[in-house]
Amino acid sequence: MRDLSDHIDDIAGEVLTPEGLERLRALNPADLPVIGGEPQNGLRLGPCVGQVRKFIAIGLNYADHAAESGMAVPTEPVVFNKWTSCITGPDDEVLVPRGATKTDWEVELGVVIGARASGVGKADAMKHVAGYCVVNDVSEREWQLERTATWDKGKGFDTFGPIGPWLVTTDEIPDPGKLKMWLEVDGKRYQEGSTETMVFGVAELVSYCSTFMTLLPGDIITTGTPPGVGMGQSPQVFLKGGEVMSLGIEGLGTQTQKVGNA
Repeated sequence: MRDLSDHIDDIAGEVLTPEGLERLRALNPADLPVIGGEPQNGLRLGPCVGQVRKFIAIGLNYADHAAESGMAVPTEPVVFNKWTSCITGPDDEVLVPRGATKTDWEVELGVVIGARASGVGKADAMKHVAGYCVVNDVSEREWQLERTATWDKGKGFDTFGPIGPWLVTTDEIPDPGKLKMWLEVDGKRYQEGSTETMVFGVAELVSYCSTFMTLLPGDIITTGTPPGVGMGQSPQVFLKGGEVMSLGIEGLGTQTQKVGNA
């Protein structure tokens, strides 16, 4: 672990633009001060992106997850919001909200925007991506699905957005559509899939979202989950508090979260 604070204030905003990342690439890591401790082993990691302005989520983007949810495969991306106040570090505690009975998990590929995008075509969309990260799209299903039409209410509770451990730039992930992903609760593997089965790929999602909003450096699009969520089990399984979630995506690292109660 090396300290970048003499060169940038945070991994955020303009630092994530092509020009900002090029300036970082010019640094010699060996010349940077060493940070003591071992990450994810006593050394806390914060969110891998700072000052996120938009946390956009895509629903039902895996056909097999749509099936386990009892919903049709969408013909256009399903878009909803996760409030930025839900963002936490990759290993921070996840809290079951007061009175909640249907808190669930979702391992997802997060796409971090690196260049302003408004009305971009699919062919140019990847030029606007800085990199990728692991996201746990924690969800409270009663608030999401049973409390009128909008999903947003069940998606943005505090601690419902662990991101990281790393922002991995696009040069290290040549094909985000071929990444294995998994999630376990208390050592039991519930989710095991691949981004290969996404209905809408990264380029299509960036292009689509840029049609009706301007994407800015540091915005995150979390792209949906494979099957194996608690809601899809028979009988259904939800987080109560006391569990430990572990999840990861090939090339992007792992997260581990204890589950507590708000």
